[in-house]
Amino acid sequence: MPRVILASKSPRRKELLELLKIPFEIIVSDIDEHIDYDNDLVKEIEKLSYQKAQAVYKDHNDALVIGSDTIVKIGNDILGKPKSYDEAEKMLRELSDNTHEVVTAVTIFYQDQTETFSSVAKVTFYPLSDEEIKEYIATNEPMDKAGAYAIQGDAAKFIRSIEGDFYTIVGLPIAELYHRLQKYF
Repeated sequence: MPRVILASKSPRRKELLELLKIPFEIIVSDIDEHIDYDNDLVKEIEKLSYQKAQAVYKDHNDALVIGSDTIVKIGNDILGKPKSYDEAEKMLRELSDNTHEVVTAVTIFYQDQTETFSSVAKVTFYPLSDEEIKEYIATNEPMDKAGAYAIQGDAAKFIRSIEGDFYTIVGLPIAELYHRLQKYF
């Protein structure tokens, strides 16, 4: 089995990769996470996952390196991590009684092989009251999450429906990753 490195500081991705019961280490890549909004957003998020994996792989080319990135997209808008409570409130109002997409891209570097794939899930929120939004923001949970919510956390009660892979929304499409990793083990 090759040495496996997760090129991510996300605690959620760490928890999800642990589900595969394979030993791995974490080495965080330090790249500029710039998205060109004039380009196809799925391609842009795939590019970020590739750059994260590549940045770690160049110094650890004896290992299998996994890079990943996630975006929350509603219409043509990207909802990143809120920088303030006001921004979190604005995002949650936009998600309320609406459907959005969560795209997680993954890149695997190993020996002479590189593959990038993305998984898209659609999430529909129930209508949220002002009080629900304020109470949720007060938990601080939205503040380090793309789209200002954690589906696996307190925001679970806001979700009307999901179409696609739940773990894509959390931050790593673990079943698809598992199946793609089989050829390396």
